[in-house]
Amino acid sequence: QLQLAESGGGLVQPGGSLRLSCTVTGSTVSGVSMAWYRQTLGKERELVATIFGGGNTNYVDAMKGRVTISTDTAKNTVYLQMNSLKPEDTTVYFCHPPFRPWPWGRGTQVTVSS
Repeated sequence: QLQLAESGGGLVQPGGSLRLSCTVTGSTVSGVSMAWYRQTLGKERELVATIFGGGNTNYVDAMKGRVTISTDTAKNTVYLQMNSLKPEDTTVYFCHPPFRPWPWGRGTQVTVSS
């Protein structure tokens, strides 16, 4: 059964770092474009970062320079390294392929607070 499981969120102080993981079971991330999104309850889902099947990456301006998306095909996992976190980064983060109708995972909560 195809499943995406996000993990790695938590409580971190402003300026801190987290590495989010998204492990895929039931399919492969090799050659698949994958993206990280974030969504706050009641608001639209926001794209954070994309890694395309060929390895190119793209980041939204609000996160550029502070996040890095990567893939480990051996572990079938997509990562989002987040640095210099700000309180406004607080929300739930999801991974999902932008061009495939895969199911959504439950996301992982990131809270940035002192």
